[in-house]
Amino acid sequence: MKPLFAALALALAAGPVMAADADSAASHPFSIRDLVMMDRVSDPQLSPDGRYALFSVRATDYAANKGVTSLYVLDLNKPPQPVKIVEKGSSARWAPDGKSIYYVAAKDGTAQVWHRAFDADASGKGLSLTVRTGEAVTDGPLDVNAFKLSPDGSKLLLTYDVFTDCADLACTKERLDGREKDKASGTVYDKLFVRHWDTWSDGRRAQLYIADATAASQPLLLSRGIDGDVPSKPFGGDDEFSFSPDGRTVYFDARIAGKTEPWSTNFDIFSVPADGSAEPKNLTADNLAWDANPLVSPDGKTLFYTAMKEPGSEADRFAIMAMDIATGAKREVDPSWDRSAGALQVSADGKTLYTTTDDNGQHPLFAIDVATGKATMLVTDGSVGAFSAGSKTFLLSRDDLKRPADLYTADLKGKGLKQVTHFNAKRLKGAQVGDFEFFTFKGWNNETVQGYVVKPVGFKRGKTYPVAFIIHGGPQGAMTNSWSYRWNAQTYAGQGFAVVTVNFHGSTGYGQAFTESISGDWGGKPLEDLKAGWSDALSKYKFLDGNRACALGASYGGYMVYWMAGNWNQPWKCFVDHDGVFDARAMYYDTDELWFEEKENGGTQYDHPENYERFNPVNHVKDWRVPMLVIHGGKDFRIPDTQGLGAFTALQRRGIPSKLLHFPDENHWVLKPQNSVQWHETVNAWLKEWTAPGAK
Repeated sequence: MKPLFAALALALAAGPVMAADADSAASHPFSIRDLVMMDRVSDPQLSPDGRYALFSVRATDYAANKGVTSLYVLDLNKPPQPVKIVEKGSSARWAPDGKSIYYVAAKDGTAQVWHRAFDADASGKGLSLTVRTGEAVTDGPLDVNAFKLSPDGSKLLLTYDVFTDCADLACTKERLDGREKDKASGTVYDKLFVRHWDTWSDGRRAQLYIADATAASQPLLLSRGIDGDVPSKPFGGDDEFSFSPDGRTVYFDARIAGKTEPWSTNFDIFSVPADGSAEPKNLTADNLAWDANPLVSPDGKTLFYTAMKEPGSEADRFAIMAMDIATGAKREVDPSWDRSAGALQVSADGKTLYTTTDDNGQHPLFAIDVATGKATMLVTDGSVGAFSAGSKTFLLSRDDLKRPADLYTADLKGKGLKQVTHFNAKRLKGAQVGDFEFFTFKGWNNETVQGYVVKPVGFKRGKTYPVAFIIHGGPQGAMTNSWSYRWNAQTYAGQGFAVVTVNFHGSTGYGQAFTESISGDWGGKPLEDLKAGWSDALSKYKFLDGNRACALGASYGGYMVYWMAGNWNQPWKCFVDHDGVFDARAMYYDTDELWFEEKENGGTQYDHPENYERFNPVNHVKDWRVPMLVIHGGKDFRIPDTQGLGAFTALQRRGIPSKLLHFPDENHWVLKPQNSVQWHETVNAWLKEWTAPGAK
């Protein structure tokens, strides 16, 4: 699974308390403490007139061991001085008139939608960004998960987790309160999911409602009869539902659950009258694969969405589709573009779609011509995380391997790129980072494969350095020119390590055939690519000390570490494995999302046991010899912690130097700041122990 295997863990535990003025410290190599304390800029929203930037910033409260998200506004016509307008709020969106915002914040212990209006400034031609009190416009007994404002600002789409047999929100609240009072703690299940990602099922579904934007206390259920989550879990958001331009129709995507949810990727696009006068209508029932992200053209005539073609796959290419709303006729907009589109935005004239995707080690912003399907790269050389398209301008977040996300503006052709926020400037000035370089080589079947090398901080020509060889997760993912709060190459460069990584067969951004080539071959082509990439890097970069190198990976990268432990352990002084698959057979029966296992292994384990054994690391434990640090989260239901415990047992029984770091409160990722510090400090100490001069 992409989210599942795709990313990995940050974060390590308690260390010295971080000073509030750390950003003014003297120049020093980049460290985990720098990473943890970075401000995280996200969710850019351009005002309707294109003048103001609305966005979120997550700061770290290290003592409280959590992040705190606030909302900011920046006047793009004046010197860059963002104004914090809401403390502890998120998901801010402009009202259609651009004179107020809606956002989510807590009220009396539950998450509600709030409204905050801006006064006119002294000139009468702009907004006064001075702090003004907002007011809650919802007051339901349950948390609002997500929302969206109608085009005229009169209605709100709202999502809540509810028991679908309840007539109103109060019923769900009463039932939850009753469970809290019940002395019996058991739960009876009659279908999967029993647990998903990091949460045990309690029988509730995320459902879509509509309410008056000024009096939202009695929302109307729109997703009536939908046995599924709107938006999807665990990572779905407000790009999964939308209004038509006239506000009369609502579109959303959902997967009907039944008893097949854990092995189905059959999401469909539904339409429903905004007044709830009819039940939702399935518009894509003919496609048994994944349909997502509905977006209507400005003239209301065309429904754009993304669609996969292979049922049961989560890593198939997302094509861009256009549906004639009047006739239901569908066509693929971009059949010749060999990339998988992300969520869509549409130009004011409806002639151009905008999206982001991985592309040859970058994550650019693209424009797609609706008539011809031609894809034009607009902003590259790094990663465009999120963007907001106006009538003349883009507002976007952008990061790369040397700097975290900040906001930029550019015209609609991607020209005139200008940085407009500088939230971590002082920290970056004080923290030295390593330079990087992409390289290519001939991998499996003599095909071109790409990777990159990061030099250690303080690099000196003629000197050699120990190496952290990082293997990405996914497996349908990639190590790109982007900043990460999980596997960040600069945390290793700051410790004096060079970093090498390879985007092996199965990685995204190199064409769909390249991505699909890993399925059924987890220990084959990728291992050949890793071997060839390591050899090529050693020959090209003489500063890499091949005799002092450790391999690290998480999720699929963790699987590969376990596989390498028995099949390619000669070059390595140590291994680090985070949340990896140790026993492919047990993994099938323990994981939450079965479609991934069945796709990658050609069917169920009981029908095709030989496929699960072909590249099963547990079968090669007798050949393990390299010291290994195993890390796992107790709330990881994607790759349960029994996988890590099994690997540690194997290491200990074989007498191989090994350690286990277990986080009972973390999922597939390590998210809490102090846990992140502990994670990195434990990993760094392990690397240094085994790559030190004279180490065995």
